[in-house]
Amino acid sequence: MGAIVVQGVLRDGRGFVELVLPDADPQQRRTLEKVTRLQYSLYRDGKLLYASPPLQMTNVRRAADDGALIVTGTP
Repeated sequence: MGAIVVQGVLRDGRGFVELVLPDADPQQRRTLEKVTRLQYSLYRDGKLLYASPPLQMTNVRRAADDGALIVTGTP
């Protein structure tokens, strides 16, 4: 198990959100590939820091270095 990383990415003038998820379950990528919309919340010490708007799922891929799943969404 590892940390989940959330980062904003600007590519070709468009903004994206990328969630990097540890590869904990072999079924996880197949399940995520069926998702069309996502929303996420960030918490620290049980307190809500940020709740994203609904995002359109645009891509699910594996990181080349460690096999983590990278989920990309855009507003």
